Formats: sequence, C-alpha cells, structure tokens
Amino acid sequence: MEMRVPQIVAFGGGGFSMESSNTLMDDHVLRLTGKRRPKVCFIPTASGDADHYVVRFYRRFAAVADTSHVSLFRRDTGSGAVEGDLEAHLLQQDLIYVGGGSVLSLLGAWRAHRLDTILERAWLGGTVLCGLSAGSLCWFQDAVTAFHGPPERLHGLGLLPYSNCVHYDAEPERAIEFKEFIAAGMSPGFGVDDGAALHFKGTELFDVIASKPAAGARRVECVDGTVVETALSTRYLGMAAPALAA
Repeated sequence: MEMRVPQIVAFGGGGFSMESSNTLMDDHVLRLTGKRRPKVCFIPTASGDADHYVVRFYRRFAAVADTSHVSLFRRDTGSGAVEGDLEAHLLQQDLIYVGGGSVLSLLGAWRAHRLDTILERAWLGGTVLCGLSAGSLCWFQDAVTAFHGPPERLHGLGLLPYSNCVHYDAEPERAIEFKEFIAAGMSPGFGVDDGAALHFKGTELFDVIASKPAAGARRVECVDGTVVETALSTRYLGMAAPALAA
C-alpha cells in the first residue's frame, strides 16, 4: 500500500466561502490529493452546521469530487450527509475541508464526538486536511481567535507545534494581540493574510501559497525579548496550472 505523507493546508482566509469567484486555493488542495475525482468531506462545525454553508460547499465541489459533509449539531439526513460509522467514513477521504466560524465551539464539539482523535488518524493516514479561519486555527498548538469578542489565546489540537493567527492583514487588532501573546511566551508561529495559506508536510512548513498576488504570510517569533516578523516567500497560484472546472 502506498504511504501518503500527512499534509495540512491552513488558509488565513479564502476558498469558496470567501472568494466565490476565485477557485485557485480550492483547486490547489484538490490537486494535492493526487486523485482525478477525490473524495472530499466538508466539516462545518464552526458555523453550527449552517445550511447555507453546506449548500455552498456542494455547489463548489460536487462537479469535481465525490462529496459529503459531517453534521454534529443536526440530525442531517440530506444528500451526502454522513450517517453510521463516522470514523470509517473520514478515514476513507482524500480531502477533509473544515469551514470557518467559532473555533471554540468547533473544538468543544469535536472533542465531545472524538473527532479530534479521528482527524489525527486521518491526517497520519495521508488524508489532506485544510480549512480557513477556525478551520485553520484548529490544527495548531496555539492560536488567536476573535470570534466571540476581543482577541484571545486558545489551545488547538496540536497537530502542528506552532501558533497561528489568521486574517492577519484584514484584522490588525488580532495581529497586535498575537504579537503580544508571542512576547508573553506563546509558541512561535505564523501570521497569515486572507488569500494566503501555509502548506505543511508532516509538521514542517513546505510551501506558502496565495490566491491573491499581494497576499502573504510571515514567521512571528520572540528573539532576545523582541518580537520579530519575517516575511515568508509566497507562491502566487495564478501563475500555476490552469484552474479545475467547478
């Protein structure tokens, strides 16, 4: 059996729910599966399994993938909804796509339903994990959320041993608090703009990609008591292969 490398693509913001007319980010994660028609499962927990979010997912991916979604807050028996053995289903996926919303609610619900351990197994088995906003923050050791008010620090799943701050260019107050948390001892990490994403193979940063020419990311760490930001080389996907049909 072919061994697949664990991969996570953590968007600062973007994808079908933020850039409906820009398919570059979503096309990229589909290609990472290596499958002509991959199995893609959407997990909209952070939005409370919002109907409109699920509908938008199917509109974007149903033509190019075998699609499904997981609902934890509803008895969802609609087309493509996962029933029965959730773990078996998720372990069969080529790509698991996690939506945005409240990362605090997401983590609580996942732990209650054991999705934290199931998703770790899927990742170690080679399923590509990706997501934006809450669906990006969740994979890291530490993160900054501002969904419920002022920016606050939280502990994520810890699959990636760093900290993460999304919407870095769009929400300056979040970026400021992130640097203060780093100065106070939070693990070093990354500030990621809307339209940019970090691609990890295993726990190592492999690539930084962008769906917008000006979007990027930076390494943020404390060096000799001073918080230092280092811009990371970013690859604009508009110069890459042609987009997949939607």
